[in-house]
Amino acid sequence: MRIATTIFLTDRTISPTRLARALEERGFSGLYLPEHTHIPVSRDTAAPMGGELPEEYGRTLDPFVALGQAGAVTERLHLGTGITLVAQHDPIVLAKQAATLDHLSGGRLTLGVGYGWNVEEAADHGVEWRTRRELVADRLALMRALWSPEPTAHEGRFGSVRASQAHPKPARPARELGPGVPLYGPRTLIGGAAGPKLFAAVAEHADGWLPIGGGGLTESVPVLRRAWEDAGRDPKALQVVPYAVRPNPGKLAHYADLGIEEVVLQLPPAAEPEVLRVVDDFARYL
Repeated sequence: MRIATTIFLTDRTISPTRLARALEERGFSGLYLPEHTHIPVSRDTAAPMGGELPEEYGRTLDPFVALGQAGAVTERLHLGTGITLVAQHDPIVLAKQAATLDHLSGGRLTLGVGYGWNVEEAADHGVEWRTRRELVADRLALMRALWSPEPTAHEGRFGSVRASQAHPKPARPARELGPGVPLYGPRTLIGGAAGPKLFAAVAEHADGWLPIGGGGLTESVPVLRRAWEDAGRDPKALQVVPYAVRPNPGKLAHYADLGIEEVVLQLPPAAEPEVLRVVDDFARYL
């Protein structure tokens, strides 16, 4: 099982370069970073974990800039977003950012995609909350058009792009969304809670699922596999990557029994000494 990590990198934590080097030296497979552009202080949306929202949510570094630094000082470490708030991005610009990072890192990018939880943050980006899932699906389709080998137009409900020259292209070869339907772009995983809407989106747009916390997978993974196969996807191609996991040996063994090949462990949003102590502790799972 590949062991990756995630962390809220901020202006007060360990730097991306120091962490990336340490992870690669110890043999970890990857580094995933979350995204929040800002956190409005006047907010009705409850924190996803309950209680007060930790301050690191409002101090996060831009994940693409930070991962670019991490990629520049490593050779093998995979780079991921966990997750990119696609609804809050211009999809033409996001397609260029993702393809550039993937190209410069030699195909090491995983694009983790999510719908978000902070209504006020999304509203400042002009996102209408009730249609955000449809918006994300449309933007992913537009991005895939720009990642296509030949100039390809996209006309969608929320946006369009003319057939264009758009380089660089992501390094990963095309996969199949279904018989004869290519999936272009970096490895793409959709995050979110188990359910019919989420699983339909995974089967329609992505390479797999990024379940936050990694709980309840015994029941949910078989349901996702059925949705995946019903959509005509290759059963062997589905990837499930438990994310922000607090590890123990029994939990990781259970994931392995479910056929899971990668897990992302949660590091603390702390200064370098504390983070490296936890990295060294997690190294026993490698």
